[in-house]
Amino acid sequence: MNLKKLIKIAITAALYAAATMAIAPLSYGAIQFRFSEVMTLLAYIDPIYIPGLVLGCALSNIYSPLGLIDVLVGTTATLISVYMISKTKSLFIATLWPTINCVFVGAELYFVLHQPFWISTLYVCLGEFVVVTCIGYPLFRLLVKKKRCT
Repeated sequence: MNLKKLIKIAITAALYAAATMAIAPLSYGAIQFRFSEVMTLLAYIDPIYIPGLVLGCALSNIYSPLGLIDVLVGTTATLISVYMISKTKSLFIATLWPTINCVFVGAELYFVLHQPFWISTLYVCLGEFVVVTCIGYPLFRLLVKKKRCT
């Protein structure tokens, strides 16, 4: 791995973690709008961003009220999401992976906080869908189009 790739990974991790922790009340819990999740679509552009996104998620989940379990479960869900995003040909379909993987966070909230599984899952899915699909899709469509033009 060269220095340029290492710097991309470090900056991605730092930005994801900082963006998540900056709005901490909205980033954790049953109803979450983790605006840093829009960054998961970077994996669609280049898989080099995957380690930074996963590391950024792990770092930000250290500060989660759920503690270590959120580091394990949330980071695993992010790893699966960004991997699937990197393998998906359609940008729109790629935006749906974080929403689909909300089932992991819903299960975590069910087992740790004893919240209703389906309601918790739906709330987390709603947040992911709004951030990644409704905001991220148009944004990354422009980025991908601009990248093709250059």
